[in-house]
Amino acid sequence: MTRVAGIDCGTNSIRLLVADVHPETGELVELDRRMTIVRLGQGVDKTGRLAPEALERTFAACRAYAEVIKDLGAEKLRFVATSASRDAENRADFVNGVVEILGVEPEVITGDQEAAFSFTGATGELHGEDRRLVVDIGGGSTEFVVGNRHVEAARSVDIGCVRLTERHVRHDPPTAEEAEAIRADVRAALDLAAETVPIGTAETLVGLAGSVTTVAAIALGLPEYDSEKIHHARISAAQVAEVAERLLASTHAERAAIPVIHPGRVDVIIAGALVLREIVERVGAHEVVVSEHDILDGIALSVA
Repeated sequence: MTRVAGIDCGTNSIRLLVADVHPETGELVELDRRMTIVRLGQGVDKTGRLAPEALERTFAACRAYAEVIKDLGAEKLRFVATSASRDAENRADFVNGVVEILGVEPEVITGDQEAAFSFTGATGELHGEDRRLVVDIGGGSTEFVVGNRHVEAARSVDIGCVRLTERHVRHDPPTAEEAEAIRADVRAALDLAAETVPIGTAETLVGLAGSVTTVAAIALGLPEYDSEKIHHARISAAQVAEVAERLLASTHAERAAIPVIHPGRVDVIIAGALVLREIVERVGAHEVVVSEHDILDGIALSVA
């Protein structure tokens, strides 16, 4: 077993996984998995730049992660950066800061690479020969990947809970017009994804990342976030629609009072739930298989 660390830095959160991985079998034993909401993508859709305060929040999390990596003795580290840092004019500031703190250069990966990592991480434990559509709803982008053992087709599109919230939401709760603007963007993005990914042909829909796991936790009625109960839970299309409607009618205070919603997601979970609902309806899925394993697991396996 090789002890490795993987960091996934997205638009809304930065996450760390330290694990022992068998390089031949792909067996992964998790030692530490954590997430910090840093909102690196704050304002990027509008300004094209990473905000100084967003960079500092991210660097603070990197410093904390550096201590964990050192304490657990990880032999190798891979730092992957996704949507927000792909889009930013000043990403050199981000890269230099990460190198100074962690000693590795963040790999600003393409959407297709992001999709492949997500697929590998999410489907490693799933058995059977069914064709799967893996959907990774992030803060700035969403990845669509179809395949079974291997990726057949993948596409990343610029819809995510942070990007759509910043682009369209001015009221709390959102107005009917704002909600429809979000849905319209998602439908257009689905049309784009369908040009290269046969999203309607899969037998199983697998959903990843915070928007999906949060919707699942609400649907399951959990009193607190429990990753073991959420991992591989099956949430029906009706439950997805019900949660989306509930969130859409809720105020910030009402959402903040739901114990399974992370404080850093309270303002963006409505958009995330609407993205998931539109996807479920578009592909005609009866349910979503929820996975707690995602791009982080794919990154860790790639390191080993």
